Amino acid sequence: MSRLLFVHAHPDDETLATGVAILHHVERGDDVHLLTCTLGEEGEVIPAELAHLEGAQGDPLAAHRRTELAGAVAVLGVSSHLLGAATEGDEPAYRDSGMVGSQAFAHPRALASTELQQVAGLVRSTIADIAPDVVVTYDAEGGYGHPDHIRVHDAVRLALSEMPAPPVLYVTLTPRSWVAEDRAWLADHVPEDSGYAVPSPSDPVAPSVVDDEVVTHAVVDPSVVPRQMEALRAHATQVVVGNGWFALSNDVVSRLPGREGFARMDPRSGTLSPSRGPGRRGLLEADA
Repeated sequence: MSRLLFVHAHPDDETLATGVAILHHVERGDDVHLLTCTLGEEGEVIPAELAHLEGAQGDPLAAHRRTELAGAVAVLGVSSHLLGAATEGDEPAYRDSGMVGSQAFAHPRALASTELQQVAGLVRSTIADIAPDVVVTYDAEGGYGHPDHIRVHDAVRLALSEMPAPPVLYVTLTPRSWVAEDRAWLADHVPEDSGYAVPSPSDPVAPSVVDDEVVTHAVVDPSVVPRQMEALRAHATQVVVGNGWFALSNDVVSRLPGREGFARMDPRSGTLSPSRGPGRRGLLEADA
């Protein structure tokens, strides 16, 4: 049995970005842990009946999203940790930063504006306690550029670089060809009158979408998608779940294809491992 740790910035990131890998490894009997660094206080609330939580004094959205996270974790079957929380009922050390220049970014507990060494110290302590074989987090661009995602990436790298025998580090990436396939699938499967926008082949892609050869590892397991969808439904303030797809507050649909791409990264240099040929394998050496 191997032990894996997935490190994310906000509730729902775990299921959106790495739900397939998490469920795949839980199902095969591995010991899977999740470290969430904030409670997503700045999330945009989708359901009208919960709109009063967004931006409200006292951060009631944090408590609500913590409950959502617990629901998703129960479906995923992982051991859940909050960064800097010593006991189960504690708050995490940091708060959702929002975007650069926002009022939230100036908050004294904002994750992205906290000194990197301080964040990395807490991450390193958690990694040492869990002692995983593998750590998974965002790429250097944080998937789509969110400052909290980037801070988590940087903190994980720094934490691992200061450890004498660090676990293997993987970052999440998506092959460009997968995006083309997924957009074609969405055009065929999401009704035109759904009220949601289907991205066209020419629409921009996230920074984490890269040339296929850069993505050297993958977890491909379509059998876990129904459970991934169930976990996403727990995050009702943030996600609308359709039949094999989801949408966030921007009403743009994305596919749930049952596959996730990764590349191994040297935490000290930030360089990615070179491609080992056209075949892709999972996150463990035993998967090769």
